[in-house]
Amino acid sequence: MARAAGPAAPAGSGRPAPVLLLGGRSEIGLEVAERLVRAGAPTVVLAARRSGELAEQAARLRAAGASVEAVEFDADDVASHGPLLADLVARHGALDAVVAFGVLGDQARAERDAAHALAVVHTDFVAQVSVLTHLAQLLRPLRAGRLVVFSSIAGARVRRANYVYGSAKAGLDGFACGLADALAGSGVRLLLVRPGFVVGRMTAGMSPAPLASTPAQVADAVVDALRSGRDVVWVPGALRALAAAMAVTPRPVWRRAPR
Repeated sequence: MARAAGPAAPAGSGRPAPVLLLGGRSEIGLEVAERLVRAGAPTVVLAARRSGELAEQAARLRAAGASVEAVEFDADDVASHGPLLADLVARHGALDAVVAFGVLGDQARAERDAAHALAVVHTDFVAQVSVLTHLAQLLRPLRAGRLVVFSSIAGARVRRANYVYGSAKAGLDGFACGLADALAGSGVRLLLVRPGFVVGRMTAGMSPAPLASTPAQVADAVVDALRSGRDVVWVPGALRALAAAMAVTPRPVWRRAPR
């Protein structure tokens, strides 16, 4: 795989940064990365398990104009996060890091199988806390870099129908909000993305919920928000009003809400 020639431009240079996609097969993540490449990002690092099998994803990004590197990344192996991320920042400099890994899990199984419930929460919350904390610490001295974090409408008010996944997203949302405040004035920015139902591989076979979107629509909103310097973006925007209504729905009614 091709590698960047050296560290990214220093903070304040105005030049697009290399992109790190944690979750190198993510449909949304690849859409975001491709848009950032077309906007000038010189390099994309695809981080995923079985990194030797990312030829299709790499070819797509090379066609858009980037040099591409693939690295082995297991989100659940939190002990490996620090050394990997330190090496990437040392070689590429400040990054635009898109944290796009996650699992939906099986709610019915999670209700009877504690190990499965813990696995969902570990991937969707614990592992994300790990990579975000490492990245924040690595980027602060550079006073540059951007973190893109994917929360969900599922975390705005946790539903009985998918409370394991929803609770992980609620935790991630709160953590990301706190981290964004901690990074204020540091030169490192965090964008928190709150999409609704996204039609894609993860939701295959499920009936789309109201206000559903596609990976391309989510990516458009993410890149627009990065360009305008926003801290939070709902996708679609109408979800903000829906979340406000959800917050005041009586609990006996909310308990019957579908997934």
